[in-house]
Amino acid sequence: MKEYEYVCQECGQQIEVNGPMREAILNNGCPVCSASARSDDFSEA
Repeated sequence: MKEYEYVCQECGQQIEVNGPMREAILNNGCPVCSASARSDDFSEA
């Protein structure tokens, strides 16, 4: 399964996530501050 690195543009939180977690963050926002997430906030780990 692909791994991604997510960096929140609002709070700076940086975490590694898998595909389903990436989709959840895109749908629900940052797990720390709830800021909206964009696909640009992810890079392949």
